[in-house]
Amino acid sequence: MEVIFRKATLNDVEPIINLCNECFNENTSLDYAKDNFKKTENDPNQIYIVGLVDGKVIAHAKITIIPTMYEEMNTYAILNHLCVKPELRREHIGTRMLDECFKIAKDNECKCVELWSKNFRIPAHGLYHSYGFDVMDAKFFTKDVI
Repeated sequence: MEVIFRKATLNDVEPIINLCNECFNENTSLDYAKDNFKKTENDPNQIYIVGLVDGKVIAHAKITIIPTMYEEMNTYAILNHLCVKPELRREHIGTRMLDECFKIAKDNECKCVELWSKNFRIPAHGLYHSYGFDVMDAKFFTKDVI
């Protein structure tokens, strides 16, 4: 299967949101997504990638490049919302999406790539392990600002 990977455009936002709502059980509205995409679309450290088959979005990932002043951390990347249309899983599209993400990380001189994944995404965890990701000895904490 030929998959074309490229940086997302505003026209890709609707199929991206539909895919993410399906894969992550989310309810992001199209207006919210478009507004926020426009705010970061020219930020070189906020990169949305899509995978296309026959011109249709079938895969997606968001890459955030984080430069730091700390020598040990250096510059690193965080991946989120990495997903593939459920009916196309097992076609190695997720692996190829990770390859694309790692090219971007390398081009941005990232020391490492990190991601977090919700517990219910067991098949995705298998992909991450087979790609060489290690589970960190850490917990993910969150606290609402508002």
